[in-house]
Amino acid sequence: MAESTMRYAVVTGSNKVIGFETVRQLASTGITVVLTARDEKRGLEAVEKLKESGLSGQVVFHQLDVADPASIDSLAQFIKTQFGKLDILVNNAGIFGAIVDVDGFKAAIASGAVREAGQIDFKKLLTETYELAEECLQINYYGAKRTTEALIPLLQLSDSPRIVNVSSSMGKLENIPSDRVKGLLSTDVENLSEESVDEVLTEFLNDLKESLLESKGWPSAMSGYILSKAAMNAYTRIRAKKYPGFLVNSVCPGYVKTDINFNTGVLPVEEGAASVVNLTSLHNDGPTGQFFFRSEVQSL
Repeated sequence: MAESTMRYAVVTGSNKVIGFETVRQLASTGITVVLTARDEKRGLEAVEKLKESGLSGQVVFHQLDVADPASIDSLAQFIKTQFGKLDILVNNAGIFGAIVDVDGFKAAIASGAVREAGQIDFKKLLTETYELAEECLQINYYGAKRTTEALIPLLQLSDSPRIVNVSSSMGKLENIPSDRVKGLLSTDVENLSEESVDEVLTEFLNDLKESLLESKGWPSAMSGYILSKAAMNAYTRIRAKKYPGFLVNSVCPGYVKTDINFNTGVLPVEEGAASVVNLTSLHNDGPTGQFFFRSEVQSL
């Protein structure tokens, strides 16, 4: 393949589950993919698995901790040196931000009383702390934001730049009780800003520290995770507006069998990853600044 027609992708947090399968599906189409992981050993093992399945020329590994700016800079320099540009960025790295009563969680699913995680009373099954919520925001939102900013100069060299932010329906504004916060995050994109998103997250952490979540209208359970994904969805719209030549979208891949839900999901990993991969191959006149649930655009 001529060098000018080669396409290059980065998938963060891709040594397992949806990230790993996203790498596999992208590489299977001839795209050269950088598989990343915080743990170098696990990342290299994941690359070996893909090489064994016949993708030896399409996948390379680079260590990445999205919470570490130096690690992000190292990845950007690697891509610049090795490829000279980037066509696709998939921000997949994420954590749940809480300690889960695994047995109780599985029992709630198995009981048949609920069909989706959104129907579970998580407040009885989760232990959330300030430190866990802060870490969740740092990885799920700020880590994705830092990675995006570092790689935008390389994406600008592509003739079809795509950014796909792996989000969740839990980040929809209906899951935030406060009308004021909903208003701040749903503001018309002309007035929405990174500063306003940062202000919301700072206020949230301050209220969490003071045990004021319920009285101030924040989610009473899964609060860090919900806010991190709501912020990601807002950031998606902000970036889409700033870079009209890009297609920037966020996607909930559905309730997929993954580590984060202890494999209680109803969709296979292949289907979840396909929802992500589909957004990397949209035509240049395709949708941007949108939130997708699987393959359908949904309102926030």
